[in-house]
Amino acid sequence: MTEFPLTDHIPSLRRYARALTGDAWTADDLVQDTLERACSRWRLWVVGSDLRAWLFTLMHNVFVNQVRRSIRQAAAGTTVNVDDVENELAAPEAGTAQSLDLQRCLLRLPEDQRAVLLLVSLEDLTYEEVAKITGVPVGTVMSRLSRARSRLRELMDGTATVPAAGAPAQLRRLK
Repeated sequence: MTEFPLTDHIPSLRRYARALTGDAWTADDLVQDTLERACSRWRLWVVGSDLRAWLFTLMHNVFVNQVRRSIRQAAAGTTVNVDDVENELAAPEAGTAQSLDLQRCLLRLPEDQRAVLLLVSLEDLTYEEVAKITGVPVGTVMSRLSRARSRLRELMDGTATVPAAGAPAQLRRLK
């Protein structure tokens, strides 16, 4: 394993994890879980194939599993939807940096759109590589990327509308 530059990919894994999760601690945990999975499943990597793409595939799968687990745990307990208490939350200080706004807006994107947007724009992966990592067709990658860019533009411009609480779940996801 020492002949492969696994450690060379840690900065890009951390960058992607940070953008995906929005939290430094959670991102570090995600990178750690990804590297543990890579080490325990090292024999599954095909020598000569793209190590970076394989690591991103592992990270994507670990992240999706963590999200699914948290959804199951949330369904078992009491949770509060941030949108339901939005009027009770304190407004940020005036003059908040645009990078914080970008991070906030990225986190408001659906996970599948955010993952594709970050892999293409932040990690500079091709549509084919992103399709392989996320396990969806290239056309779906292109569609998710287009919707993510459009939605992010709306969110950053402040023209995005928040769907009503009674709207169907599919409608809330599309807006």
